[in-house]
Amino acid sequence: MEVVICPDAGGVGEVSAATIAQIVTRVGPQVVIGAATGSSPLATYSELADRVRAGTLDLSQASVFALDEYVGLPVGHPESYHDCIRRTVTEPLGLDPARVHVPDGNPDGLDTAGQRYEDAIRAAGGVDVQIVGIGVNGHIGFNEPTSSLSSRTRVKTLTEQTRRDNARFFDSLDEVPRHCITQGLGTVMDARHVLLVATGEHKADAVAAVVEGPVTAMRPGSVLQMHPHVTVVVDEAAASRLTMADYFRAAYDNRPDWQRNPAAPPSLLTV
Repeated sequence: MEVVICPDAGGVGEVSAATIAQIVTRVGPQVVIGAATGSSPLATYSELADRVRAGTLDLSQASVFALDEYVGLPVGHPESYHDCIRRTVTEPLGLDPARVHVPDGNPDGLDTAGQRYEDAIRAAGGVDVQIVGIGVNGHIGFNEPTSSLSSRTRVKTLTEQTRRDNARFFDSLDEVPRHCITQGLGTVMDARHVLLVATGEHKADAVAAVVEGPVTAMRPGSVLQMHPHVTVVVDEAAASRLTMADYFRAAYDNRPDWQRNPAAPPSLLTV
């Protein structure tokens, strides 16, 4: 696990976008990207969009799989993740909409939605780089505490903490759905590289637990400690509870030249 501590959210976006661009260079134009919603990845998407506009990055043949979706919100609802991904990822990054996938939150098809999504990811060849945020309770995707560490895409009930955290996007807490469909922790762990981004002091306890704490279903994101290729990019505020922060800074500042090479194989890209 490589932990990169940036001065601010803008720095997090720059480093994360550079990491993704390196992976695109190595994999090729048909790269498969896992996309997260929420506020933490927005700077990353903005930096990627800048590269696309400048002509230094082409994602027109890339495929994207979103992490999750609310159950019961129509596709056109402004807070549905279908619409969020369209606004923040598909259009700014110049993606082919036909290659962008979001879990199906339609109540009529929930019994098969998880397996259908797993099949679609498998048919695309698997995810090359999965972007994730982190909830204040340590969840990634909508895998709430007590989620199975080997879980697959499925329906989950949201905790009241998560619903309160997301209420800022709705007119009232009552409008926040109680259920979602989310990639499982096992699904996320199948990605060849995982990129976790987090900003703000309110994420500091969760970041510390996920990076330095025990691997436990009570902090679902801690399962990433078991993944061979994870990059954690955080700002100073989100890193403020890390006991090994000085080591993480030294490791990143003293990377050997081969580790900075965009074409380096995955085994050489993380520490």
